Amino acid sequence: METWFEASGTSLIAICISAVGIYAAVIIFTRIAGKRSFSKMSSFDFAMTVAIGSIIASTVLSKSVSLLQGVVGLAIVYVLQISAALLRRFEVFQKAIDNTPLLLMDGEKILEHNLRKARVTESDLRSKLREANVIQLSQVKAVIFETTGDISVLHCDDGTSLEEWLLKGVKR
Repeated sequence: METWFEASGTSLIAICISAVGIYAAVIIFTRIAGKRSFSKMSSFDFAMTVAIGSIIASTVLSKSVSLLQGVVGLAIVYVLQISAALLRRFEVFQKAIDNTPLLLMDGEKILEHNLRKARVTESDLRSKLREANVIQLSQVKAVIFETTGDISVLHCDDGTSLEEWLLKGVKR
């Protein structure tokens, strides 16, 4: 317990240098790979974000991981991310990597089976409808459980119909 507040000058300098180095590497790799690196579009993107955080923490705080090892680890994770983004262009890979959006409400009709499948309660659904300023169920055109875990509410006050293109790829 006494070692909680102890650190040598050289270890503090090493932490500072590692933090600056790994931070610079993240910025450089993100500029190369693009903003998608930290998006939350799929479970793969989430894994990418967690992996980067873990590599940063290990590199900065662990004496057993050198700055060079951390940068190489980051580079590999970014290469995997870029590869996955390129492979997503092919439907077979997209289905393997990405989650499928799920329809929770079709117009006013609540799809109970899909709510259970998505592990979303009616209370969660009501909350999202209120958040979207829905005041009558007749306004709802569709509610979708997105690949990211977000819930999208498509609604309008007038009799405008929903374009089917918006529901392309959504599991009913």
